[in-house]
Amino acid sequence: MAAARGTVYFEEDYCKGCSLCTDVCTAKIITLDMERVTSKGYHPAIIIDESKCNACANCAVMCPDSAIRVERFDK
Repeated sequence: MAAARGTVYFEEDYCKGCSLCTDVCTAKIITLDMERVTSKGYHPAIIIDESKCNACANCAVMCPDSAIRVERFDK
């Protein structure tokens, strides 16, 4: 299995649970946390297996609220 190429950070105060990031994740590792609700009443996005992140940053680019940041690891 390939190692993670980056880390994804979610700013839950800005996440509206729109799920656009889940749709564009090429590794299919982002989902909405249906067990938690933010202070604004939304289910926040979470990573279910960070070791599979390929740091493509599609999620961050797609997020309409700039709630996602991707940091790529040096090679």
